[in-house]
Amino acid sequence: MYTLYYSPGSCSMAAHILLEECGADYETKLVALAKGEQRTEDYRKINPHSKVPALAIDGKVITQNAAILPFIAAQFPDANLKPRDPVAMAQCVAMVGYLASATHVAFGLVLHPERPAGGTDIGEAAQKAIGDTARKNYWSCMEEIDARLAGQQWMMGDQYTFLDPYALVYYGWGNRVDMPMTDLKNYTAFKNRMLERPAVRTVLEKEQSPLLKAA
Repeated sequence: MYTLYYSPGSCSMAAHILLEECGADYETKLVALAKGEQRTEDYRKINPHSKVPALAIDGKVITQNAAILPFIAAQFPDANLKPRDPVAMAQCVAMVGYLASATHVAFGLVLHPERPAGGTDIGEAAQKAIGDTARKNYWSCMEEIDARLAGQQWMMGDQYTFLDPYALVYYGWGNRVDMPMTDLKNYTAFKNRMLERPAVRTVLEKEQSPLLKAA
């Protein structure tokens, strides 16, 4: 039994989709980020970084999508969700790392431009400058994904992999901050293909994702 600690609409959606794709025996436990449940003493015993997702297996916990996504794919080889070629596998993991370290960070600053100062008041002008830069950086990441998807069905080409649910997260986040995502034709077509997958729709319905309304 796998236990996924998640919050609807967060990056934990990628692991949620992947578990559903694999037909895994799993349960979900809600961590209400808006209520600060990720910072409670009980949750910090599960993930001391106060983040989702966290994946528990037989009392052991894995954190970070960069570890969780390839782990899940490896446990279900028949689902064919990871590249067989070692170089392609490394490239797939590298792209997950890029999304986590660059794209996610940029989005965080779009929402919270005060964070570089540790939450202290740095003034409205400085916060606006940081927020504007973060939006440009995030949009640049969106354009990079769009370019990557030109002429191919999935992020790694013809094969659907553990990278694809993670890429879907960021499309939804672009909508969340009112970016013109439909201008990205390749990325939007990818999003539409994702919504055709039963496992994806099941999770989006469970999480009441706005992506379903945008379809």
